[in-house]
Amino acid sequence: MALTSRVVHSDSDILGGTPVFVGTRVPVKTMLDYLEAGDSLDVFLDHFPSVSHAQAIAALELAKEMLSAYANPA
Repeated sequence: MALTSRVVHSDSDILGGTPVFVGTRVPVKTMLDYLEAGDSLDVFLDHFPSVSHAQAIAALELAKEMLSAYANPA
């Protein structure tokens, strides 16, 4: 997925390979934890200004795409 490489990055030298938003050290899981806790996307973005709104939306779209593929295997 080309979108993955523009949104999410995993490198063993950055947080031990934890998937992070490209250009940041912010784990994608952190955003999901905020949303799961009932916080809005804006709250997450306020707390992590190095993540852009576009990156956050793209990561959510990527997760949606992956879940759809999982639910409907080809």
